[in-house]
Amino acid sequence: MNDFQNQHDQLCRRAFLGRSSFGLGSLAYALLAQRSLAQSPQEQAPSWRLPTAKAKRVVVIFLSGGLAQHDLFDEKPLLVERRGEELPPSVRKGERITGLTERQGGLPVVGSKFEFSNYGKCGMRMSELVPHLGEVADDLLLIRSLQTDHVLHEAAMTILFTGTPLLGRPSWGAWSSYALGDGKGNLPEFVVLLSNPDPATPLHPRLWHNGFLAGRHQGVPFRSGKDPVLFVKNPPGIDEKARARQLAALQELNALEAAKSGDPDAQARLAVFETAARMQTSVPELADLSQESPETLEEYGAEAGKESFASNCILARRLLERGVRFVQLCDAGWDHHYNIPRVLPRKCEQVDKPAAALIRDLKRRGMLDDTIVVFAGEFGRTPYCEGPLAFDSYGRDHNALACSVLVAGGGFKAGHCHGKTDDWGWSAAEDIVHIHDLHATILQQLGIEHTKLTVRAQGRDFRLTDVGGKIGPGLIA
Repeated sequence: MNDFQNQHDQLCRRAFLGRSSFGLGSLAYALLAQRSLAQSPQEQAPSWRLPTAKAKRVVVIFLSGGLAQHDLFDEKPLLVERRGEELPPSVRKGERITGLTERQGGLPVVGSKFEFSNYGKCGMRMSELVPHLGEVADDLLLIRSLQTDHVLHEAAMTILFTGTPLLGRPSWGAWSSYALGDGKGNLPEFVVLLSNPDPATPLHPRLWHNGFLAGRHQGVPFRSGKDPVLFVKNPPGIDEKARARQLAALQELNALEAAKSGDPDAQARLAVFETAARMQTSVPELADLSQESPETLEEYGAEAGKESFASNCILARRLLERGVRFVQLCDAGWDHHYNIPRVLPRKCEQVDKPAAALIRDLKRRGMLDDTIVVFAGEFGRTPYCEGPLAFDSYGRDHNALACSVLVAGGGFKAGHCHGKTDDWGWSAAEDIVHIHDLHATILQQLGIEHTKLTVRAQGRDFRLTDVGGKIGPGLIA
């Protein structure tokens, strides 16, 4: 065994590099030191940092399944007038649709059953299903012309959060943590909050994964309730002193491994353990919603100690107040292929009031100006019906060509509608915003030049906006 171990140590790449530290290592250090001396402190700042930033933090309210925008944000009177007629081929222009509606043999259009009204001083037209968001319409930018690249859930979700349908890339929040965070706070820089899990559309951890970035940039899932973070609380029977000795020993082992091999995973473990130790004292206070006033709980529609989207919205605000850079609020159950008149009102009741309360609360606390709030699904829905068409029952299929998204704060235009879809609501027709454009614009408001926020991995440079993305004209105030 000893002979085998000796041979392994002689052949191991890490051991080779470790023993070569006075050769290859010293040469690399000399080059880096020489470069460092040649640069001024200002030149050593990250190349992606812009001179100014309008925003410091982001909240993404992700409604998993795809929003039925024709029933919520994009009113189409023509669909009501021509109900039951086929979507004209001249409108569809041969664009792909999913196999679900392709097999049904017809594409009868259907308008919304719900009434639309003007909200706010700006007169923003939105559905009766979102009256609370209507109350904050003057703080909202409604983009009706967003487009993405795929009509399948998993691929579209992955594009929304990583910029590509390919697996293994860092998520939006991980990029933000990498660009802006220092890892010195009492909480992670990127936190994920989940509500109303739906077995039909499960949310995969890749939507908050760090990809090839350091492990500390991965999103940390929090839960509302007594134990918001798993495994941070001491196990039963382990007192504080015993736990401190265990953590100290683990830290020492990781430090030895990091010093010996330079392994990024060992360094990531060091950072994670340090953050976890700080979280043991900060998380219990953070998660105690009983500290909130009864008026605040009522405004959000939350109940202290009860898990819900509303409780997660309050927790999101508390996270932002304590320095978290990126909060991902995920709510499942928005994949409405059938029976929209019955299921959509129920989902809107769960999110409308809390989401509007979050925007009002941030504004009241002076935080909305430098916080970007995004309200979106992974794609939109079709103007034609999927399944049986009846007055009290209709569904809609996936549509990547016409999506609606709300943005508030962070220097974005307020009380403004951007872009239009065609009269049938099939595709964006004016002022089109691609998902990469939205990413690029939000990064700019955070003081980040999206084309320079790159990391080299697997032989090439990667970025959130892939090879696209432009600053959305007309989106910024």
